[in-house]
Amino acid sequence: MDQVVFDYLNPKVPAGLRLVDVPVVRATEESIRGYGEIARAKDHRIEIVPWPLSGWRRLDAGTGIEGGTTQGVFACEWQGNELLGRNEAVGGHYVIGFRERPEQARPGVALAGDRVLLWHCNYHPDGGQLFFPLDGQPFVVPVAKPGDDLAPEDFVALWSDGSFGIYIHPGIWHEGVFPVTPSGRFFDRQGKVHGRVSCDLANEQGVLLNVPLPHTL
Repeated sequence: MDQVVFDYLNPKVPAGLRLVDVPVVRATEESIRGYGEIARAKDHRIEIVPWPLSGWRRLDAGTGIEGGTTQGVFACEWQGNELLGRNEAVGGHYVIGFRERPEQARPGVALAGDRVLLWHCNYHPDGGQLFFPLDGQPFVVPVAKPGDDLAPEDFVALWSDGSFGIYIHPGIWHEGVFPVTPSGRFFDRQGKVHGRVSCDLANEQGVLLNVPLPHTL
């Protein structure tokens, strides 16, 4: 199967896309169950998934999980209509989302200040991922449970007041971590293999996810 290539700094987003509202829920031990865990410290345990097998023989004990983890700062910053993200842990640089549909963001047009419109989402089959706030400000992480037959309506946005981090299990659909302020910095730790499976929501499903960014909840 051919690999999928995305231009993350110049995403091709069609005009007139339908917006799908994503409900926001306060992240608690109960509400996060099935998606991940509340992280009280940066040394929260990261799950690593054993290397997949192509035949019937089993992995040797203790192997297939030796890639370990990588870590760094995940930084987000609004520049005009675009939310830019940089993940130092894996060397990623992205246009994550928008305030308004790109075709509507013209000079003189006011931009929404309390949401992000997501065009893309992904999951990591090789390991979990931790987002821990470095500035103590509220943030959200949009997530959906595993399964390649993804529907936009499957998403919820987990909200933290900034006093704790959010850890997501392997296979959980997400798209980074988003501050409710103009910029934010987060400690990120994830599987070093960094397998990534993507869904181009804009072109595959004809939608943008409308994720609110509330200061309080």
